[in-house]
Amino acid sequence: MVHLKETNLQQIHRHMLGEDLGQLSTKDLEQLERQLDSSLRLIRSKRTQHMLDQLAELQQKEQCLTEMNKSLRMKLEELGVAFQTSWHSGEESVQYSQQPLQPGGFFQPVDCNNSLPISYSYDIAPPEHAAPSTHDSTGAVPGWML
Repeated sequence: MVHLKETNLQQIHRHMLGEDLGQLSTKDLEQLERQLDSSLRLIRSKRTQHMLDQLAELQQKEQCLTEMNKSLRMKLEELGVAFQTSWHSGEESVQYSQQPLQPGGFFQPVDCNNSLPISYSYDIAPPEHAAPSTHDSTGAVPGWML
């Protein structure tokens, strides 16, 4: 009994996937089409409802952000800060300034050691056969070449 139900469900599943349709009658094909149409309407309805829920949530967030923006504008006006936005006027009225450097900030400057000797070994060819070199007598490259 259970094996028969399982076989029947597998066959219905294959039919829903569009497989093994050759053995179905016209009446069975029409019934399958109605089932698929009904399922598709249900899926589209759920998708539409999900999108409407997301839209409502985004509208609530927009309203919240608008209220916070109004609150922040009022605080700025209370502090006497001249605040002009280019958002509505289309002008470039917002000016930016460089923030002062803070000691102990996130980024620390890297110390540079300019006296690092850069040289190579003469194992390949003796120095008398090599091209003229820019190295000094210690084999280090002059600072202006770094």
